Amino acid sequence: MMTLQHRTVQPKILYYGTPVVLLSTCNEDGTTNISPISSSWALGSCLVLGLGCGGKGLENLKRYPECVINLPDPSLWRHVERLALLTGKTPVPSSKKELGFRYEKDKFSAAKLTPCESEKVRPARIAECPLQIEASVQDIRIPENHPWFAVVETETRRVHAREAYILGDHYIDPNQWRPLIYNFRHYFSLGEELGKTARAET
Repeated sequence: MMTLQHRTVQPKILYYGTPVVLLSTCNEDGTTNISPISSSWALGSCLVLGLGCGGKGLENLKRYPECVINLPDPSLWRHVERLALLTGKTPVPSSKKELGFRYEKDKFSAAKLTPCESEKVRPARIAECPLQIEASVQDIRIPENHPWFAVVETETRRVHAREAYILGDHYIDPNQWRPLIYNFRHYFSLGEELGKTARAET
């Protein structure tokens, strides 16, 4: 039997491969802020997000508890990267300034993205993103052991999908949809399908 060798390691980061989210939230003046995030998961209509406590996104969610969870495809990775060192907070927090962040009010223009009106929430959707999920915030929790992050629970209110990705009336076609994956701080796409679970309905 083949022996698989392992070694104990302490990675500096643990972004082990999750879809990129461009989170739209509402600023004080009604404009939309965009926060690129890489920590999220879904359970039914509940979507859980991980946000840094020092960012404009979390500040906005506490004020206006609603958002749009925009999911870009791999073709948009350069647009996402244009947002990487931008913040909607002014003055720029010292912790972000040390990392090279700068303040940007109009992130749509900065990232060369297009706003479009949402139907159930205040923040704008991002037209270029093939999947856009309007959601309301149900709970915000700061973990005691990691007080610099927030766990945000949201409830889906409306889903918009690019026509080419819709299968029948109630499904997203997994053979068409390809999320942009954030994998140890590198951008990736999905490979070819390997198979499907026994519970798959398509």
